[in-house]
Amino acid sequence: MSVEDREDFLAGLHVGILGVDDPRSGGGPLLVPLWYSYRPGGLVTIQTGRKTLKARLIRDAGRFSLCAQDESAPYRYVSVEGPVVAVEDPLPPAEHEALAHRYLDTDTAAAYLAANRQQLTDNILIRMRPQRWRTADFSAFAAEFDP
Repeated sequence: MSVEDREDFLAGLHVGILGVDDPRSGGGPLLVPLWYSYRPGGLVTIQTGRKTLKARLIRDAGRFSLCAQDESAPYRYVSVEGPVVAVEDPLPPAEHEALAHRYLDTDTAAAYLAANRQQLTDNILIRMRPQRWRTADFSAFAAEFDP
């Protein structure tokens, strides 16, 4: 993908898979699905509970990866990895609201926010600067097989 294509794709609506080094017991990385936000040329932003394993591992590693994908053909994905450049604690209410409205329709977002007010006191905001990109767009490959 071109730089513009990969940034537009990452800015699109996808559930991201966060990956962070997990040195416990010699296992692999911690991988978890989550909501995220990104604007082309900007930072990847995630929210999580300040006392979660995910937050602790990100703090320890100082970086994380995020992968977003299309789950239907033609398949595409963008993976970014980079350093944490900011942690906002407590979670700014406007950021919490914006993420809910990014993933949910207006009525569902309002209900979600009302039901999850506690997250404003429990969650933090983590910002990562994309440093390494990996991408694939199988559109051209799939076109070869169209009848």
